Amino acid sequence: MLVLRAVSRTRGEGAGLLALTRDTGMSKPTVHRILAALAAEGMVEQDLASRRYFLGPECHVLGNIASERFGINRLAAPVVARLAHECGDSAFFSLRRDVFAVCVLREDGDYPLKTHVLLPGDRHPLGIGAGSLAILAALPDDEVDACLQANAALIERRYPHYSVALIRTLVDEVREQGYAVNRGLVVPGSWGIGMPLRDEQGHVLGALSIAAVESRMDEERQFQLAKLLSREAKRLLAQANPAGREARARPQAAKPKP
Repeated sequence: MLVLRAVSRTRGEGAGLLALTRDTGMSKPTVHRILAALAAEGMVEQDLASRRYFLGPECHVLGNIASERFGINRLAAPVVARLAHECGDSAFFSLRRDVFAVCVLREDGDYPLKTHVLLPGDRHPLGIGAGSLAILAALPDDEVDACLQANAALIERRYPHYSVALIRTLVDEVREQGYAVNRGLVVPGSWGIGMPLRDEQGHVLGALSIAAVESRMDEERQFQLAKLLSREAKRLLAQANPAGREARARPQAAKPKP
């Protein structure tokens, strides 16, 4: 799975063997053997001219099957595109996967300066980045504690601008203001703002977020982007649960008198 996810992060560019070895931390013979096994199952394929690896057709098949269950991914695509078009910056949709947040969609607006910190397939511990922090802050306190405990060593090793204590402080901030802000803590100069997505039972599904260069993230614009994210989050959840919306709108039948 480490190798498969590393290939997926390169999207249309493909990944070379040396880059995959570096990204996974495994030896070159091990990565090569895993790639051969994945290729045999159609999960990756190698371009014979460039020798680079890409996701294979079997990933597409499995993705289509999985989308029947995780339909919100498909519904989120036009929402993310609309966010990027309206704000001009990069917009994202991330899902919670256990103690991690995984970016599944990205769309870029027309503003020429872009941040490339987060790409589809990227996976960060909950609390790292705007969308991921929004998801964490929407969880109950006991789940927040469990997530931070599970990721403490990884956060210390890979994210030098973060600490468990800082993330706890940021969680309190998100809950107070209603949205998450990443002030360049993943990569300096790249800021983000995120809004959680909850279903009607209050379960956290994921988050919408927007990232931009620091100069485009002053306090006033953060507030405006938060309103935009909130509007699109409500639209997305209404589309994801039309049955619940219709039930609320339908008049209740009068109960017969005893």
